[in-house]
Amino acid sequence: MWRQYRSFKPDEFIVVGADTAAGGGDRCAAQFLSKTYLDVPLVYHSEITATEMTNLIYPKLNEIYDQTKVKSVIAYERNNGGSFEMERLATLNREGKFKLFVMPIIGQVDPSEGIRYGWETNTATRPAMLSALKEAIDKRVLKIYDKRTIEEMLSFVVVKTSASWKAQAESNAHDDLVMSLAIAWQLYQIEEPERSYQDQQLRHIYHERLNEEY
Repeated sequence: MWRQYRSFKPDEFIVVGADTAAGGGDRCAAQFLSKTYLDVPLVYHSEITATEMTNLIYPKLNEIYDQTKVKSVIAYERNNGGSFEMERLATLNREGKFKLFVMPIIGQVDPSEGIRYGWETNTATRPAMLSALKEAIDKRVLKIYDKRTIEEMLSFVVVKTSASWKAQAESNAHDDLVMSLAIAWQLYQIEEPERSYQDQQLRHIYHERLNEEY
């Protein structure tokens, strides 16, 4: 269920991508990626419901904050109940020890839809996120310790559909670890650690002094 490869360190910034199960033997997965050290120190992977996964991930996010003193950012894939679970995480986050990722708005969106917590995988985002992850792996930018994740990558192939080519898990294989890592890699590129009030004040003083000098 939990596979941890090293402990979390003070001031470390973690982004979390999670993929919920679609049934039929599929599994929920979450990849905890360190933007500070460019590795994946913790992986969650289990054949349970998204609700059960949230019950376990919520205290883990609090635990990470207690160890790092930095708020991590999490995004569930919005399909298969992920959007509901993101709303539930927002309700559970009473102590404010983590942040929920908000999907960027691209193009015209119905104003009544409101904030979209989580990552939306669709025909536009899927190829881009998988391509970005492949580039990171090919260039050896990201360190992955998890054997199951590597095995899924080796069984992730490009197949011909009726309309185009599509990257997906080969027959009788799974892709939940790959997809959750692709989401985490998107968060790595988008999110920055939240500055403390003291850090903001120091930066403000620094810029004031710099302006005075010039």
